[in-house]
Amino acid sequence: MTPASGPWPAAELVWPPPLRGGDRVAPVAASSALVDPQGLERLEAGIALLESWGLEVQRRAVHERRWGYLAGRDEQRRGDLLGAGRSGADLLACLRGGWGAARLLERPLVLAPRWLLGFSDVTSLLWAQLAQGHGGAIHGPLLTTVAAEPLWSQERLRALLFGEPLPALSGLGWVGGVAEGPLLVGNLTVATHLLGTAHLPDLRGAILVLEEVGEAPYRIDRLLTHWRLSGALGQLAGIGLGRFSDCDDPDADTDPDADREARDAARFTAEQVLRERTADLGIPVLANLPVGHEPGNAALPLGAWARLDAGGGRLELLR
Repeated sequence: MTPASGPWPAAELVWPPPLRGGDRVAPVAASSALVDPQGLERLEAGIALLESWGLEVQRRAVHERRWGYLAGRDEQRRGDLLGAGRSGADLLACLRGGWGAARLLERPLVLAPRWLLGFSDVTSLLWAQLAQGHGGAIHGPLLTTVAAEPLWSQERLRALLFGEPLPALSGLGWVGGVAEGPLLVGNLTVATHLLGTAHLPDLRGAILVLEEVGEAPYRIDRLLTHWRLSGALGQLAGIGLGRFSDCDDPDADTDPDADREARDAARFTAEQVLRERTADLGIPVLANLPVGHEPGNAALPLGAWARLDAGGGRLELLR
């Protein structure tokens, strides 16, 4: 994926070459431990899918590590990233999200221009790689979720990795307009905690796509208000919103003796918060994109040049 020419960062990123049959994949456990009983089965299914594409997946027992809720101590998880580079792996595929990847950035960590795949907690590594001026970070399915993706999503990821054209994504325009800029995709909570750090990519003129899971509307409000207070949202060219799964709180703190109408009036939905916090920015907003914590998590390359057409309901990559 080589984005069209334009201002930094997209024009100056160093990109890895497209994958070919026989290229090597290194599993990376950078975040939480793989603890649920079906985790190994999902991992094996993900490995089998990548192998069906002609890739060689390195068999490493990273899924067996555990240190508290993390997939090993920080040094071990850093070792996944550094060791994959030394072994010549062409794709680093993260096993799962959860928490822990940002801890690896407390010490200097060079993330080379290599394909790096994941989402959710992996956002911190994807954004850090982009902030270092390196392309190849892909917001997309994890090694333990890719086998459960619908066929169109699996094919999209394969096409992206192998350098083939990608179809546009469809969404629902909330605020009309068209914007072009480098693409930035991530989890809202994880990305918020990168504000003010050296691992935040340049936001100027970017198209930012956010997703979230399991956060009540008031917490989404708090996170987006942080972005507004920091001035970060004011730097963007456009905003895309993926899925905000399980983000409506049915147990909001209201009087249990109040009637239903009163209870409903005392709370906001996640959509209401998202609309209100993005409506007055003066930039196009495109919602309902197939990105996030549900099957149908469309792979998107960070730093690629993109066009967001809210009126037309499209997000497309430009070459």
